[in-house]
Amino acid sequence: MAIRVQEAASVRLDEIYRYTRDRWGEAQADTYITGLFAAFEQIETRGVRSRPVAAEFGVEGYFFRYQQHFVYWRRLANGDIGIVTILHERMHQMDRFKEDDTA
Repeated sequence: MAIRVQEAASVRLDEIYRYTRDRWGEAQADTYITGLFAAFEQIETRGVRSRPVAAEFGVEGYFFRYQQHFVYWRRLANGDIGIVTILHERMHQMDRFKEDDTA
């Protein structure tokens, strides 16, 4: 099992890093991104509490909260975990998830 950071999630990680670095410094940005990747690694062992995305939203996947962000992921056809996107808690979650899921 491998963690695959999909394109939209990669873009979001870059945005999160730049925002955090500009606001609170490089050390804090490094700490936050490292923490996100550590959380990704805990998906398989259920070290993070993931919940399914509600069926009425018409998207398949799961999500969990990491500090100020929600991480959306899904199981890929080969069994790997695909990180679909990472959204700030103040973003409209389902609209952004659907945008990033089609990217």
